[in-house]
Order: sequence, then C-alpha cells, then structure tokens
Amino acid sequence: MIALALSLSYIERFIPLQLVVPLPGVKLGLANIVTMIALYMLNTKFAYTILIPRCILGSVFGGGITGLAFSMLGGVMALGVMAAAKRVRWFSVYGVSILGAAAHNIGQILAAMLLMRSVYIGAYLPYLLIISVFTGLMTGIACAGVLRTLPNAFISASPEVRR
Repeated sequence: MIALALSLSYIERFIPLQLVVPLPGVKLGLANIVTMIALYMLNTKFAYTILIPRCILGSVFGGGITGLAFSMLGGVMALGVMAAAKRVRWFSVYGVSILGAAAHNIGQILAAMLLMRSVYIGAYLPYLLIISVFTGLMTGIACAGVLRTLPNAFISASPEVRR
C-alpha cells in the first residue's frame, strides 16, 4: 500500500491541475485514496503505518526536507480529522474525504507559516479550503469506488488468492 501511495503521488505530478486551478501547490491528493482505504478497510493505526513511511519516502524521492514538513504535517492532520469524522455516522466517505483535504491544507499552511516564520501565508488558506471541497470530493469518489469494488474482488477470487 505504501508503494501504491508513492506511485499515485508520483503520477499526480503529471496531472496539469494548474491549468484549471491557477494556484501554486494545488494537487488532487491521489495518495490519500490509499490512506482512506486503509482507514476504512483496516484501521487508523494501519493508516498511520502507511502514511508516515509514504511521507518520508516521498521526501527522499523528490520532496526534500521542506517537502517532508509539508507532507507530514498535512498528512497527519488529515488522517486525524478523517479518523474522527469517520466515527460520526452522518459523514459519508465523501464528507470524510473533504474534511481530510481541508485538514491537509490547514496542516500545509501551518507548516509554511512555521518554516517561513510569517503569519501572512495564512491569507492563502481560504482559497485552498475552497479547492479542498473539490479535490476532497474527487478523492472521495475514487475511494468509494474502490471500497465498493474491493470486497467483491476478494469474494470472486480463487481460494488460493483469498488466503
């Protein structure tokens, strides 16, 4: 799952989202699909076990130490909020994903404020929160599709695969 999340994160670099949303740093958050699947199909502990190495390895492969700070703070905040929201019955996977995207953006803004020692970076947050509704919804749609399909894949698999 870590390798899948890293692959999705790498693939995401080739999606020209800035052509649609001309804001620096805006991404879909495809690796978050894997985190959400772990949260829903396994548990919060396993989701963190996937998230933290993914953030570290992602920074080793191309994000640097600054990228690690942004990724780790955003990811940990997002997973914490998603784990809490998942416990609230009236939040669907879509709502959990949107809240996670918003928390991720808040975490990244906090990381930027700490690293650059400036509170003025916070002025960028409202724009990111608006975008997080759409990116979180897209991630939630993908996750919901996987969650609907994956159990059926195990049921229809041969007995050797199910072990």
